[in-house]
Amino acid sequence: MAVVEAFTGRTVIVNGKERLYFSGTSYLGMSKNSRLEALIHAGGKRYGTTYSSSRGSNLKLAVYDEAESMLASHAGAEGALTFSSGYLAGQALIRTLDTGQSFIYAPDAHPAVWRTAADANHTDYTSWVEALPSAIAACSGDVVLVMNSVDPLYARKYAFNWITDLPEDKQITLIVDDSHGFGLLGEKGAGVYPELRKLLKLNVELVVVASMGKALGIAGGVVLGSTGLIGSLKKSPYFMGGSPAPPAYLYAYLHAQKVYEQARQQLTRNVLHFQQMISDTGLFNFFDTYPVFYTKHHGLTSALEDDIIISCFPYPDPDSEPITRVVINSLHTFDDIEFLAGKIEQYRVGVK
Repeated sequence: MAVVEAFTGRTVIVNGKERLYFSGTSYLGMSKNSRLEALIHAGGKRYGTTYSSSRGSNLKLAVYDEAESMLASHAGAEGALTFSSGYLAGQALIRTLDTGQSFIYAPDAHPAVWRTAADANHTDYTSWVEALPSAIAACSGDVVLVMNSVDPLYARKYAFNWITDLPEDKQITLIVDDSHGFGLLGEKGAGVYPELRKLLKLNVELVVVASMGKALGIAGGVVLGSTGLIGSLKKSPYFMGGSPAPPAYLYAYLHAQKVYEQARQQLTRNVLHFQQMISDTGLFNFFDTYPVFYTKHHGLTSALEDDIIISCFPYPDPDSEPITRVVINSLHTFDDIEFLAGKIEQYRVGVK
């Protein structure tokens, strides 16, 4: 594992040498966006570095309600609730809903939405969808389905047409982890909520949970759902007892919508440029304008590492086969992308 000495968002300093960085989850480059940094600094001047209290106390900061109202409106949800991280948001949601229902986990749902390690499922998504009707039929009561919105590991887009075929004789809660889509995909980065809401039957309740620290660059997590669900979460010990998201970051979120939109547009240009350059190599899985490119060629990592760092790590556990990906972000220049594509072509010719 390389030890990083400095990080710019498009390059890293490793062992004293600057290398191009095509990894991580800062898809919009917000981790090093100077305009977002300035907004966070302005929020810090107003609110301090953190809010050292419970949101259930007798003091209420308006910025929380303002940010949650914008988050809900943006996604088209009745309500939103923020937490200090996507992981806490997921655990608060799962623990609040776990009151005796039958839970069915889709493949590779994130540990943030597990109850225990036994919830891990690493089967095939298509096979899971095909088996879902019988799995639901075998449940005696209400059902909770838990899944990701996209597959960010293997760069696969999930189909959701099966939602319209869900049985109507049980109450079903559909929990979707949109951490790798929220702020990035959908109209103006609204994520998957608007798309899925159109597919729901009356007996299906949609809840979306997401980290805000990936595309949006905000230290926090969010749950989007019905007014009733948000009310229940506000009463949970995970919300009452946990430190909230830093208000300076939510202030920045409120004022950064143009920054996000410009970064999304630049990311689309970058992704399309890279796709044009590598589409004929046959080395990658990718879809639409999603910025993740998966490859089975794990040797690409070592072939590039003198000049370029890409994503390569074992998953789901340390003994698993590595997952190798190239991740494009908004900070990359066309020169960066063309240099990467040239190195990939050299690798492709070498392994022919």
